[in-house]
Amino acid sequence: MWRGVMDALAAGGHRALAPDLPGYGDSPADPPGTWTRHVAAVERFRAELGLERCVLVVHDWGGLIGLRWACDHPEAVGALVISSTGFFSDGKWHGLADVMRTPEVGEQAMEAMTREGLGAMLTQASPGIGEDAVDEYWKAFSDDERRRGHLDLYRSGEFSELEPYQGRLAALGVPVLLVWGERDEFAPLAGAHRFRRELPGAELVVVGGAGHFVWEDRPDEAAAAVTGFLGR
Repeated sequence: MWRGVMDALAAGGHRALAPDLPGYGDSPADPPGTWTRHVAAVERFRAELGLERCVLVVHDWGGLIGLRWACDHPEAVGALVISSTGFFSDGKWHGLADVMRTPEVGEQAMEAMTREGLGAMLTQASPGIGEDAVDEYWKAFSDDERRRGHLDLYRSGEFSELEPYQGRLAALGVPVLLVWGERDEFAPLAGAHRFRRELPGAELVVVGGAGHFVWEDRPDEAAAAVTGFLGR
């Protein structure tokens, strides 16, 4: 997902790192794949590489994980780029999440998942996703342990757990960029506008024609938004 923006950041003299969460991409699973354990994995990654301060860029579940990490480690955050996610205690699960969270139904969905089915779902959400991207995303479903990790993640938390975090993103006092696909159906644009209301000074870039995976649909435009933000 990040290959386009990473190239642009490197060309601008920035060091860009894109870790796989455990059990996704090329990283081995580390069960159980719960929300809390993924937050801890982000901190281990930062600590082991000695990253004292960073600009955190998040998307989808990466937002629920990464923004929670940011609130817990404010000294490590220099700025935020938030995309296609939420961080609200009154949030609602979308339909696919409800399936994953339902006992037996979620197991059946994971067992039935095929590469072709995943590809169809991804391209419906974002037509810019190509076969090479589907191959990479499929790695997260390549064995039973990884598939179980999806269920662990969706079932391990409730939006109500974010109540203690309300107001803490704004309290970080760091620059914020919001990058959103105009046609995002999983994390509708209303969420971006709510972030902008709750985070003073936040900039919003709405990428026309892009779906949920804005970084896949319009990589050049999304990357330009981030490099411009860092330049300012």
